[in-house]
Amino acid sequence: MGTKTADETGAETGAEATTDEEKVSVAKTGEVTEAEDTSAEDTAADEIDDEDDLIEAAREEGPTGVGQGAGAVVSAALGLVSLTGSWVGTVASARQSLVGQLHAQTATSSDVAKLLDEGYGDAWKATAFWGGVFALIALIVGVGVLARPAFGAPGKPQATWIKSVAWGGVALGVVGLLLAVLKYTDLLLDLPSAS
Repeated sequence: MGTKTADETGAETGAEATTDEEKVSVAKTGEVTEAEDTSAEDTAADEIDDEDDLIEAAREEGPTGVGQGAGAVVSAALGLVSLTGSWVGTVASARQSLVGQLHAQTATSSDVAKLLDEGYGDAWKATAFWGGVFALIALIVGVGVLARPAFGAPGKPQATWIKSVAWGGVALGVVGLLLAVLKYTDLLLDLPSAS
């Protein structure tokens, strides 16, 4: 029992070697994991520095154009409202119609032309007036958005979509203003004659 055969000694040495190799392998794996953790931390730190640099560069460059984009959208929306009608115009028209009816009931004469003018003509003009107001605001806001780069940061171009939407708002404002003037002056869809 005191003597060991060569096979037993070799097997024992092989088992120790395997164990040592496993320890080295595990140690190397641990080093790789630590290296990966360190490189991940370095990458995260670099990304944070890059984000800080981007934010700082954006501050130095000036405005991002968000306000101009919002102004362009508002201009286009107001231009569309001037063409389709607004709640304010509808309420003003109904109010003028009511005032005309009250005048007609209290009037002693039954002049049909006067009744038409007070009952429907004034309501039509109120609608045209408020359509013109919305069109004028759309026109002013659109022109303001288009003129803004001239007074802003030099060398920073305005985004193409902002220009397009602002031009759309200006065009809708011009058409709405033209229609409002034509309606208000009775050149477009005037009242029918009483005779």
